[in-house]
Amino acid sequence: MPVAPHILYIEDNVDNRTLVRRVLRILDIDVVLEEASSALEGIQRAVASPPDLILIDLSMPGMDGLEATRRLRGHESLREVPIVALTANVMEADRSRAFEAGCDGYIGKPIDIDRFPGEVMAYLKKIRSPHD
Repeated sequence: MPVAPHILYIEDNVDNRTLVRRVLRILDIDVVLEEASSALEGIQRAVASPPDLILIDLSMPGMDGLEATRRLRGHESLREVPIVALTANVMEADRSRAFEAGCDGYIGKPIDIDRFPGEVMAYLKKIRSPHD
């Protein structure tokens, strides 16, 4: 029996975490969604139990998502884990900075609740298809 994909969502805003949790429930697969309310907590959780996919907000107090992404990429166990920026910073320069920091994808906020599950599934399929 396939193991449910493990997604770590690093986001300081509780309303955004709640929305993503609710939208992901409509996926037709089981997903284990772990949440972290700060960049530091997210890094600690990812190192302790590497997820299959990391969704990360770029604008957080203290350490922002760009620095957190660079730190995540510094851990051997996380170098191949896809990191997708989930952010309201939607200017082209923001997108470029996200990719330069090590993000593999970029989803703008507010999320499109009709498209979001498919976008997440696409990232999960990219990482799962070589093993299927």
